[in-house]
Amino acid sequence: MEVKMDKAALEAFLLRDFTQVADDFEFVEIAPPFVTMALSASEKHLRPGGTVSGPSMFALADVCAYFCILSVLGPVALAVTTNCSIDFMRKPAPGRLLCRMELLKLGRVLAVTEGRLYSEAEPDKPVARASLTYSIPPVGV
Repeated sequence: MEVKMDKAALEAFLLRDFTQVADDFEFVEIAPPFVTMALSASEKHLRPGGTVSGPSMFALADVCAYFCILSVLGPVALAVTTNCSIDFMRKPAPGRLLCRMELLKLGRVLAVTEGRLYSEAEPDKPVARASLTYSIPPVGV
């Protein structure tokens, strides 16, 4: 797949258009059809019991899927999540959480992604699996 937005372009887009969450996420690898991103889970990402919250894991999966799509589509700010399914498999410990997302299909109207989330300390033990579909706006919108 051809790269339309490299790491620098994706970082600039995140900082410009998503300033409210830009500090939470880091691009680790851009190699379409794969994008890997990290969330350094701090106190604000934890739930009682000291585990990373489900909403924080959803946010990492959603942001990673979005930028996985933009890496080959280009800067389409109005692409939106239309479906998400997450299987939570293990309790992730606080610390750096990674998501490796794959773009399975990029169509005219929909893009389909699938990825795994895992703690950096235990990359062989996924903590969640996510499948996300995005709606792509018509050209010129």
